[in-house]
Amino acid sequence: MEKSIEQPSTPALKRSLKLWQVIVLGLGYLTPLTVFDTYGIVTQETGGHVPSAYILALMAMLFTASSYGKMVKVFPVAGSAYSYARQSLNPHIGFLVGWVSLLDYVFLPVINVLLGKIYLFAAFPMVPEWILGLLLAAITTMVNFRGIQSTANFNTLLVVFQVIVVTIFIGLAISHISSGAANTSFDTRPFYGEGISLPTLFTGAAILCFSFLGFDAVTTYTEEAVNPMKTIPRGIFLVALIGGVIFITTSYFTQLAFPAVEQFQNPESPSPEMSRILGQDLFYAIFVAGSITAALASGIASHTSASRLLYVMGRENVLPKKMFGQLHPTRGIPARNVFFVGVVSLAALFLDLETALAFINFGALTAFTAVNACVIAHYYIREKRRSLIDSFHYLISPLLGTSFVMFLWYSLDGHALTLGLIWSLVGIGYLLLSTKFFTKKPPVIDFEEAI
Repeated sequence: MEKSIEQPSTPALKRSLKLWQVIVLGLGYLTPLTVFDTYGIVTQETGGHVPSAYILALMAMLFTASSYGKMVKVFPVAGSAYSYARQSLNPHIGFLVGWVSLLDYVFLPVINVLLGKIYLFAAFPMVPEWILGLLLAAITTMVNFRGIQSTANFNTLLVVFQVIVVTIFIGLAISHISSGAANTSFDTRPFYGEGISLPTLFTGAAILCFSFLGFDAVTTYTEEAVNPMKTIPRGIFLVALIGGVIFITTSYFTQLAFPAVEQFQNPESPSPEMSRILGQDLFYAIFVAGSITAALASGIASHTSASRLLYVMGRENVLPKKMFGQLHPTRGIPARNVFFVGVVSLAALFLDLETALAFINFGALTAFTAVNACVIAHYYIREKRRSLIDSFHYLISPLLGTSFVMFLWYSLDGHALTLGLIWSLVGIGYLLLSTKFFTKKPPVIDFEEAI
């Protein structure tokens, strides 16, 4: 008698996510309001051409997004760059990619708790910051514990609110420009104007690429998506594209309304002052609420991704299986990992933003580099897909993605490199011990079971 696939003998991640839910989770990870986090810095770097820098960043990220989409079709599991590198390159290299990628996935919840408590403390200065941080960590953990559908639905509300805030900001900016208060007109100067130069645009794009962190996290939902072979590749591309359109559109109207940032008290982070100028105290309060919402949405989505990556690494015994490789018997989620990430996110009570960002940047760039390499190794070298069209898809495209990622590596500060290399050395030590100096290979997952 054929075994029913509806009643698996062991708990499995539940396939229920539709394309729109995958996109919302990805956009929650990106956070539409992140466009304002770097606006001041990039305005100064590019001489007032933030939209053009965003176009460059989007083009670069779409090449890497395409590589993720190609790899998920071959290895449709929740391990993302870890699983791709493990199968396409080498099991031990895969472990190191996964180990370093944990910096990105596990520390982003930390950053979101850190940012969230900063925004909340500004709104409620009478409440101690540690209580606010504890509250945020508890909310993201409990939302994730309720299951992937609850997580996706709750994040939908948060993302919709952010889009509303961005839309109101754009509307107020248009009104500000139309009234003549900005001393400018609707033209193409934010894209191409006096003083523009390619080197400064690339410098700005290198900073803005980190606004796109999160499109890759969509791959960690592979085993919970309906028809993942189509849903996840489309989701990856659309998350990057929709995020890019939001960033470019918002930065264009913001650049017209506020072409220079030197007049603000904090030129590197002028968005709160801009919101007050555009909509006075009422919109300022809405904007702050949006910033808190953005931190919460990204925290929830990144919490989900981190717990899934830990689950895959635990399931394959590269991390302790009893701790990380188990699913809740009824909820079908890696509940222990959800609580583990919740505990780790409390590091926000002790870490500073610079240190946490350094971990994330190193981990994300490692994953991007590895996935582009995996496309070449799997399709171009192993499968010998070398026709003219295939050569573009499986060699030129990932090489273009890699070349821009290399530029981002060059742009990393010494703090990020130092912390990342230390974490990598710890991972190498763990790998040597767990594999008895490479004499023992990690187990191989049967990908047919995950489809």
